[in-house]
Amino acid sequence: MSTGLVVRPAGRHALLVELPDAERAGAFHAELLRRRADGTLPPVAEIVPGACTVLLDGVSDPAALTRRLTGWTLPATAPADGEVVTIPVAYDGPDLADVAALWGVAEDEVAARHASYTYRVAFCGFAPGFGYLTGLPPELRVPRRDTPRTRVPAGALALAGPYTAVYPRATPGGWQLIGTMADPSRLWNTERQQAALLSPGTRVRFTPPGARGTARPATDDDRTAAERTCHGEQPDANQR
Repeated sequence: MSTGLVVRPAGRHALLVELPDAERAGAFHAELLRRRADGTLPPVAEIVPGACTVLLDGVSDPAALTRRLTGWTLPATAPADGEVVTIPVAYDGPDLADVAALWGVAEDEVAARHASYTYRVAFCGFAPGFGYLTGLPPELRVPRRDTPRTRVPAGALALAGPYTAVYPRATPGGWQLIGTMADPSRLWNTERQQAALLSPGTRVRFTPPGARGTARPATDDDRTAAERTCHGEQPDANQR
């Protein structure tokens, strides 16, 4: 597909690539990782995805890379392959009834529907270990709460707009809370080689109690390296 990307300089040795929407940003990020893995991407020190952008830092020849990027043709979506991190959760959040009403289903159906999808970490931010997961279909997207909470507990499973997330630590937040991860310390552990359990490109499944395939403890091998139209919009405090 045509990328529709715009490449802008970001300092002397960095490029900011803007994509029309989250889907194409995810596909572009996955293609960067694929080409870096097979040795066909020029040296880039860091690849940092955002909602609809990807920052390339540590670029030796930004002008030459810009010319290459604008000629790329990408698949329609990011590839659905690689290891899947499974996260056991209880669907017991305080906003479960509100989300059920928005979806037009019974409360126990929220768990069945939400756990039926495979999610993908589009980007990370807000707090260490906080991943913005895409994968909910448009008809299941819910608005943020009118009044944010001053404290969302660590481990809260939350929804807002196109995103699902699990809070790695207690913070303020305005997302709809539908469940709880029993051990949120897994999300960010500086004693691991890779501190974040959920890095951009990682695929994620949520498993309620008693579900088949309830997760084994994650290892570093589980952390794969890898819809919202943006028009310049970025996540802010009201999106947490």
